[in-house]
Amino acid sequence: MRLTLRTIPRVALIATFLGGCLVASAQTQMDQSPSQPDNTRTNQRDRNSNEATADQQKMNQSDRDITQQIRRSIEKDKSLSTYGHNVKVITQNGMVTLKGPVRSEEEKKAVEEKAAEVAGADKVTNQIDVQPKQ
Repeated sequence: MRLTLRTIPRVALIATFLGGCLVASAQTQMDQSPSQPDNTRTNQRDRNSNEATADQQKMNQSDRDITQQIRRSIEKDKSLSTYGHNVKVITQNGMVTLKGPVRSEEEKKAVEEKAAEVAGADKVTNQIDVQPKQ
């Protein structure tokens, strides 16, 4: 009898031969390699019920229109990095929240200005993080 085990990411399969029977068990690898970023702080912020998250985007027509107009304005700006193009835009009752990383303060300001042009400067909360290229 020939057995083959496929590699499963982040899980180690351990095969043991006991009393004529092959017993397989899985052991989850819990260690995190140093090359993976620690985003614990961001995850805690996004779990806060007082903080806007993308799944809280309102589905009324005016909020959807605001989000769509801001998103189009961001996408048209070819000077923004991929990070800038992927900023989260969340609109709730006319109030806009911007979240996500960008590469520079200038990029952060540019995205905020685009949102302010559509929604009004007093209706934009900028929670964008600057994470320069390393």
